[in-house]
Amino acid sequence: MKEIKITEKEQNQRLDKYLLKYFNKAPKSFIYKMLRKKRIKYNGKKAEGGEILSSGDSLQLYLADETMAGFMEEKTINKAERRFGIVCEDENVIFVSKPAGVLTHPEKESDKNTLIDQILYYLYEKGEYEPSASSVFTPAVCNRLDRNTSGIIIAGKNLMAVQELNRAVLEHKIDKRYIALVKGGLKAKGELTAYIKKDGNRNISSVMNKEVEGGKKILTKYNVINSVKEYDLVEIELITGKSHQIRAQFSAMGNPLVGDRKYGNENINRYFRINYGLNNQFLHAYKLIVNINDGGLSYLSGREFVSPLPEPFSTIKKDIFG
Repeated sequence: MKEIKITEKEQNQRLDKYLLKYFNKAPKSFIYKMLRKKRIKYNGKKAEGGEILSSGDSLQLYLADETMAGFMEEKTINKAERRFGIVCEDENVIFVSKPAGVLTHPEKESDKNTLIDQILYYLYEKGEYEPSASSVFTPAVCNRLDRNTSGIIIAGKNLMAVQELNRAVLEHKIDKRYIALVKGGLKAKGELTAYIKKDGNRNISSVMNKEVEGGKKILTKYNVINSVKEYDLVEIELITGKSHQIRAQFSAMGNPLVGDRKYGNENINRYFRINYGLNNQFLHAYKLIVNINDGGLSYLSGREFVSPLPEPFSTIKKDIFG
């Protein structure tokens, strides 16, 4: 019999989810079969799987060593060159500035040096993450950006932080602000309501003014920061957060983002590509405002986190607006 003591790092999660992480090669059917047969007990008693773990609880595993070893796969960690900047870091969270061109998560097996790879290797080198077979927690990012969009990504270093950050994102307690350079002609400010529908085969989204089958309602607020005849520099607040929302919505209005190869104006893109080497959309998630008023991350409430404009965005902004 093997006994596992639950610590603060593992508490506040369902027993079955903990077991699936511990036996990371086991199917759910195996976990529930062992619970039914009382081969896995919770505090010495029969368990159902839905119990919420607390610090100090114990699990008793009446399983052969070879059985446990067969369902526990050693986690591997990819050596990854760090390309992100650190906006904020403490014992619970790490907020980083993702450069354009970096995937947040791998989309296929061959994708390497993604942002999560970089964060995990960074924490591993610091001694804050150990990818052992018995480890039931892996640090995780809690929002995402398109590959070619730069800006702030938030990640939790422990289970509490990941749960709190995910809850805050779901409940819209983290306000996101973007800066974009678009083709000119916008009003000084606006609230944009539309419907977006994604074509998964082409990975492109269409925006319509009326509800359509399969479409999802989107809401975006913007404020023009600087304006010249040809271009507007805008601050954008996402009320909803659908894939390609900003890019597709501004393009549909006739104000596409500068540098956007999918939704943009090719003549404008060519000018910035030749003169500034810009190969992606001028879109930067530059600020987060945290409104978490309770829980383990309430100490972050009211704080703003800012990621400065990277190059060549800052040079382009200076050249156009002074």
